[in-house]
Amino acid sequence: MKIILASKSGVRKDILDKHNISNKVIVSNVDEDEIKKSLLAEGADPQEVSKNLAEIKSVKVSANHPEMLVLGADSVVAHNNEIINKPKSRKEAFEILKRLNNSKHFLISSVCISKNGAMIWNYSDISELKMKKLSERDLEKYLEKIETKTLLAYGVYQIEAQGQELFEHIKGDRNSIMGLPIKEIINYIKVYKDD
Repeated sequence: MKIILASKSGVRKDILDKHNISNKVIVSNVDEDEIKKSLLAEGADPQEVSKNLAEIKSVKVSANHPEMLVLGADSVVAHNNEIINKPKSRKEAFEILKRLNNSKHFLISSVCISKNGAMIWNYSDISELKMKKLSERDLEKYLEKIETKTLLAYGVYQIEAQGQELFEHIKGDRNSIMGLPIKEIINYIKVYKDD
């Protein structure tokens, strides 16, 4: 059974591949920043933002591929109930790390599966991460190790790479933190196949 992944995230594709879920990527090209802005203006909390974005991506691609299962996904970093967006520059990345430094934040990973242009299943997973107390120089040294392209595409830390060294503790599923709560996706696909 093949699914469509409505995400350009290489990490999400790798997770599906590692778990032998046959997939092809079709990017939704939705304007995430605009949608996020509008949801926040309506008073949505970080989990609602993440869930809605996953659903919008999934439904948009599903409308053009009605017979396929389409998986949309979105991850949001929430600190003091405020969303922290991906940095647009190295300077912004440094400011984000300073904000997260020595404090706890949550990473919300939402997924949505659609068929025939409508959502048929969704799930959100919340992980808790506590960053170590690091000096500004430590933060600069960490950022120096990451290519700008990677930093701007994936945010200030990649838990599967150098990002682990920033944290005092991580409570949550590793795959979910990387962008896909894969166990729940596999369980849903099994149930779907059996129906």
